[in-house]
Amino acid sequence: MARLKKILVVGGGTAGWLAACYLAKAVNAIDPLSVQVHLVESPDIGLLGVGEATFPTIRGTLAAIGLDERRFLVGATATYKQGIHYRHWVRPPGTPGAPHFFHPFNAPSQRPGGPELLPYWLLGAAPKGMPLAQAVSMQTTLVEHSRAPRRAKDPDYQGPLNHAFHFDAACFARVLAEHGQETLGVVRHVATVERTELDEHGAIARVVTKEEGDLTADLYIDCTGLRGMLIGNVMQSPFRSRADVLFSDRAVAMQVPYETPDAFIPSYTISTAQEAGWIWDIGLQKRRGTGYVYSSRHTTQDRAEEVFRQYLGKAGRDAKALHITFETGYRPEHWRKNCVAVGLAGGFVEPLESTGIALIELATYLLTHLLPGDTDDFEGAARHFNEMMVARYDRIIDFIKMHYCLSQRRDSQFWIDNCDPASIPLTLQDKLAKWKRRPPHRLDFVTDFEMFMTSSWQYVLYGMEFKTDMEPMRSAYPHVEEARREFAMIQQAAERALDDLPDHRALVEKLCREFKERPRPSMNSRDAVPG
Repeated sequence: MARLKKILVVGGGTAGWLAACYLAKAVNAIDPLSVQVHLVESPDIGLLGVGEATFPTIRGTLAAIGLDERRFLVGATATYKQGIHYRHWVRPPGTPGAPHFFHPFNAPSQRPGGPELLPYWLLGAAPKGMPLAQAVSMQTTLVEHSRAPRRAKDPDYQGPLNHAFHFDAACFARVLAEHGQETLGVVRHVATVERTELDEHGAIARVVTKEEGDLTADLYIDCTGLRGMLIGNVMQSPFRSRADVLFSDRAVAMQVPYETPDAFIPSYTISTAQEAGWIWDIGLQKRRGTGYVYSSRHTTQDRAEEVFRQYLGKAGRDAKALHITFETGYRPEHWRKNCVAVGLAGGFVEPLESTGIALIELATYLLTHLLPGDTDDFEGAARHFNEMMVARYDRIIDFIKMHYCLSQRRDSQFWIDNCDPASIPLTLQDKLAKWKRRPPHRLDFVTDFEMFMTSSWQYVLYGMEFKTDMEPMRSAYPHVEEARREFAMIQQAAERALDDLPDHRALVEKLCREFKERPRPSMNSRDAVPG
């Protein structure tokens, strides 16, 4: 039996530092007698400062590692995110019908003992024409009025409304690096990995760096991004492409300024469908993070940049374009021998529902809770870990594909191809067939394998104007008047909440100001330099 003594995270950035911080906190790495967590990152690899959107789980992760929320907001130039606003996904611009829908993070409201509202919405009990998200949750109304999801008095990472964050990815990595080293005991090595050597059993024996020579550990975490330097190049874990399902494989990103310093900051990601993909638009504190995710099979790089700059207008006229290549898919073996891939090294799903950082969180959470105390048990832990990760990826891909295949757009080959049954996984086809006769229910999902709540499937399904025929079951829902009162009460609660919740920009600025005005710890007299 060989006790686990040291973990080496290879690669920095969001994946590396988030994994290092979470692992270090979980194993109490600040105690020299506990498992030690080291991280090596190259001084030559820059970080991309794109606007990054997250999933509500990020709040629990940041709270778990003890990162002060105000410090995080300041350091990562972060803002709040309460959902995703989809524009022109159902139909092209100028076509009769609703031009947009909202996917909020709040689950539908339901009074204890009251009726489940979705069936009654489907049966027409809600105000005529009211979208599901607005009918069953006050969050839609609140974001439309620029309200934040929490108040300044609320404890860190808590508030009346479910939420996540937008932030600058490069700034976020720097905040994590400072916190990990100052508070959690992570040891940082600034060095370039030149090669990796295996032992006689095919496990990693050491990584060899240019500046520090050999770095050894019992477990190696590959956070080298799409390169997969350890898990792919060295451990030869194969990559399973899902490009036959999700066609987007390119992105062009730009940072653009606000028109005025006090411009409105949406507390949601804006996703606007285009001829060969979609554009993300994320509001940070001082600028917008934007990008066009597209399929190279359906457009060219030049045309994609042209469409993107047209969307941005004057703001994008002189902005520098960053072109990114990727492929949707994952490694069925994220964990092989003593090497675990976290983040892009293990897989990638296009960022439509902000699963990138959420998958980093998931992998790190699973690793932490499956981590054996000795290295002899790696094989069993790896098998369990890989099963869980594959299940999550497959379900995420189903959810993302649902956005595309339910679109009524037929204005380009991209949208036509996305509705081809050959590109729709059988697992998703099975769900959609069931939901033609009844709405999605929590029993349709295995909680431990799901990234998205049942309500997320419902919001997107009916935001995309999917039809569920409830008429044969109408008599099973006799509480129509009670449901109508519930719908009215939700709208009344939203109106009252407008007075309770602050403006989004105002809250962010207030919390950042409070952090900057905090007195800094004074130097202890014992540490003072003698005069």
